[in-house]
Amino acid sequence: MSTDVQASQGTSFPLNPKLGSADIETEPIRMGFGRGLLEAGRRDERVMALCADLTDSTQMSLFKKEFGDRFVEVGIAEQNLATAAAGMARNGRIPFTSSYAAFSPGRCWEQIKTTSCLNEMPVKTVGSHAGLITGQDGATHQMLEDIGLMRIMPGMVVICPGDALEAERATIAMAAHPSACYLRLARDKTPVFSTPDSPFEIGTAYVLREGTDVTLIGTGTMTYELLVAAEILADQGISAEMVHVPTVKPLDEETILASARKTGCVVTAEEGQIAGGLGGAVAELLGEKAPMPVKRLGVEDRYGETGSPRELLEAFELTGEHLARKAAEFLRAR
Repeated sequence: MSTDVQASQGTSFPLNPKLGSADIETEPIRMGFGRGLLEAGRRDERVMALCADLTDSTQMSLFKKEFGDRFVEVGIAEQNLATAAAGMARNGRIPFTSSYAAFSPGRCWEQIKTTSCLNEMPVKTVGSHAGLITGQDGATHQMLEDIGLMRIMPGMVVICPGDALEAERATIAMAAHPSACYLRLARDKTPVFSTPDSPFEIGTAYVLREGTDVTLIGTGTMTYELLVAAEILADQGISAEMVHVPTVKPLDEETILASARKTGCVVTAEEGQIAGGLGGAVAELLGEKAPMPVKRLGVEDRYGETGSPRELLEAFELTGEHLARKAAEFLRAR
């Protein structure tokens, strides 16, 4: 990627100056959550942490070490995890629950609905090891449906941070938010494209790169891949605007509509099922308020497979190179 990316980005979101270089920092997004939860606990003694026998894997161990009296290990019992957290919230606590996303919300969606959302309890559900890059654990552990599952839940905020630094900021923001929230985390290392000065606000999307020919909209790990795609497209004479959407719900309609109306066509990308996910949310918005061509990229009605993170992104054609090719084909077919 060219170093010119800094000059073409949006002005309100500083990007890592190493963006595009081989030595860009990488870190598991879940590690940012661990640091954020610890800081949230230091700021507010009402913050509690509950885990389903995956304390180290989900990075709740940092909180447990410092605030052992505010940590609860429920064991491999995700339905109890959700229900106990709702009870704590009813008593004025701010509970965070963590497990693999395949199990929470995958196994306890109904408990989250009836105990947290129906009762308007601010439980913070953290789904770690989400998406394809869970890797060698295979299809049973690759939660690809969680964005759709949680987005359709009334009253639920859905956050998919793009890197570890953003996950840290998002966790702190969630602790202060009055509603139930879902935080989606990846397992393996991914590039850190933001900086400590980059903003994060629940419900806000950010223009990372300005363009005129097509709007690329990404969330989670796909934002970095779309930044790579935007630079590839630039080399082909295509000016791509890149919009990062860390909050899938509530969706930042104003930012998305402004960019879409500017370029006249939209390509979305997510590391999960395109049915009901970010692409669905954007398509619904544009269909109602600004009809235009939309191409949704992601996992298309199939389950995951076993492999390294990069092998899986290649197999599912979700690398920056694949995304750029598909976006260019979409533009040519219009």
